[in-house]
Amino acid sequence: MIETRGFKILRAFGLTFLSLIVIVPLYVILTTSVKPLKDVRGLFQWWPSEFTIAPYFDIWRTVPLGQYFMNSLIVTVCATTASVILAILAAYALSRFRFPGARTFSLIVLSTQMFPGILFLLPLYLIFTQIQRTIGIQLTGSYLGLIITYLTFSLPFSIWMLSGFFAAMPRALEEAAMIDGLGRFGALVRVVLPVARPGIIAVAVYCFITSWSEVLFASVLTRESTRTLSIGLRAYASQTDVYWNQMMAASVVVSLPVLIGFLFVQRQLISGLAAGAVK
Repeated sequence: MIETRGFKILRAFGLTFLSLIVIVPLYVILTTSVKPLKDVRGLFQWWPSEFTIAPYFDIWRTVPLGQYFMNSLIVTVCATTASVILAILAAYALSRFRFPGARTFSLIVLSTQMFPGILFLLPLYLIFTQIQRTIGIQLTGSYLGLIITYLTFSLPFSIWMLSGFFAAMPRALEEAAMIDGLGRFGALVRVVLPVARPGIIAVAVYCFITSWSEVLFASVLTRESTRTLSIGLRAYASQTDVYWNQMMAASVVVSLPVLIGFLFVQRQLISGLAAGAVK
């Protein structure tokens, strides 16, 4: 009984410490975003001396945040949509058809997650530059180059995860649909996809978050007109000053789309991740 009680106390302290690691930075971000700049420049204060929402209005004037927001939205939506569509087709083929090299292909897809993304930065940049010189397609500094880059990271995981969902689904569902007159593609769209909706939502959320918050490749493969939010936040730090309150306010605004989207799909996301882990 003493050991059990001591273990519970230790676990409570551990969970409290881990919770503080998450809560304290969020608290600092929120409180700094409602402080006047003079309070931010001085000694750190846990509680603002006066509250102001001016930083939430100034962030749109200090830097072109609206343009950065639209750039991120275009790139993220396109990359997520393309990744989900391609992953559905590839995962369905891997789970329903037997062909030489299927297992090898699955292992290769999974092995791409073993390498850090920075290893691909220089090769991708050189490939994009060579393509631009050869056939004239602008990939560096454009939406297309960033979308293709994000596909290379989100697509392998999406294929692997959806393969587990499709493989666990009984083939009798599709066979019954095809007996009723649907073709293979019709059975996929009208029977398989509705059943696999939790897994598809989980994959879409993963792709969205990965693309929305990516910094490394966006800092190299974009220019001023295509700069995304994750890079645009650095514009609040100039050579002479750093607008910390506006930077924190912009961070809150940037986080809202992901937070709101998660609230809408959290039930499907949790069930999809749990089912994918088991299968």
